[in-house]
Amino acid sequence: MKKINTSPISGMQELLPEVQAVFNDLKNRISETYFSHGYLNIETPMIDRTEILLAKAGGDTEKQIYKVVKTAETADDADQALRFDHTVPLARYVVEHENDLKFPFKVSQIGRNFRGERAQRGRFREFYQCDVDVIGRGELPLYYDADVISTLLDAFSKFELETPVLARISNRKILSGLLSEFNLEEKSDDIFSIIDHSEKVLIEKTKEAFAEIGLGSERISTMLDFIEIRGSRAEVMKAFEALGIENETFKEGVSELNEVMSLLEADGRTAEISADMKIVRGLDYYTGTVFEFNLPEYKHVGSVCGGGRYENLAGYFTDQKLPGVGGSIGLTRLFYVLNENNLAKSQTRKPIDTAIVPITENEMPFALKVAKELREKGESITIVGLDKKLGDKLKYAAAVATKGIVLGEVEAQSGKYEVKIFED
Repeated sequence: MKKINTSPISGMQELLPEVQAVFNDLKNRISETYFSHGYLNIETPMIDRTEILLAKAGGDTEKQIYKVVKTAETADDADQALRFDHTVPLARYVVEHENDLKFPFKVSQIGRNFRGERAQRGRFREFYQCDVDVIGRGELPLYYDADVISTLLDAFSKFELETPVLARISNRKILSGLLSEFNLEEKSDDIFSIIDHSEKVLIEKTKEAFAEIGLGSERISTMLDFIEIRGSRAEVMKAFEALGIENETFKEGVSELNEVMSLLEADGRTAEISADMKIVRGLDYYTGTVFEFNLPEYKHVGSVCGGGRYENLAGYFTDQKLPGVGGSIGLTRLFYVLNENNLAKSQTRKPIDTAIVPITENEMPFALKVAKELREKGESITIVGLDKKLGDKLKYAAAVATKGIVLGEVEAQSGKYEVKIFED
């Protein structure tokens, strides 16, 4: 009988060792891919000042952050909280270390974040995010928008998914310019939010939401037509031209989207990308390119990756202009999706390569020698030190390792041994 409730808090992921090994493998593949594209890894503190974390956050973020409660006064008594993403802490990091960094600063961060939102299937309160960002000083060419998207697509290719991922790309300037053309700037926050949620509700709900903020039937029809614009670069450019919008912000957004998609096409990504006007991203610090990755055959799981460009995020901390662009793979959510839908190709779920089984304690010195030699070759090794019958030792070895080595008196004297591959 349990003395107290030992189950994890709702929304926290806790895995058995075999499953954790698969999770770690995915995390390592992402990290290696990021590094292969020239992104250098850093870590920022999980705890930061609340005023830092809420800089430019917007939306419901303030309601979702976990505050840190201290039981005793300390020298630094500032209001503190757990970070909810990597982007805002990165902006602080770059400002703090600006004089020691090389720009454009290509950086990756892989770690836990926390959001106090309602836990549900595939949605967690504690979760790993795997971020890539590029920060410029003064300016940042659009090439880096494409570089981030290409890097993330390359990371997904390493998962050997049985269903391909699709990068859906837009530019927030396009919608901003459209709203300016129709004198709807005062309703822009509401309209961005409605569009951001439009895929999660029926079209009638989207119409009602537009009507509730005061849009007439003609404007509602225009907005519904606009968010249905999607497809290849050629298709969407033709659709934009047909709109006849002369607003400069709109034109700038269209031009930027065209350039980013052209660069991705040049990188051989044509089949993996689509322009899509339903992609606006909820956080208001995005200012240009925005994107989300989906598994088209599994639309119900939603986005498995997202990001965009932020021109002014560091403006809260410094007068220096530090534009950036970045994207994030929600690894905890992605891992849940892959497991639930059997989308990743199978791999061994035994976390240890080889279990060494000394028959008696007399063979332990030789077992230690063999273990050291194999570890130096890069294998993960465990020695079964149980004081049990050989059959019980082998049963344990087969449960935790892929291979086994039994060492008896003959093996210890000859220095030779056989490796047995355990059947699953």
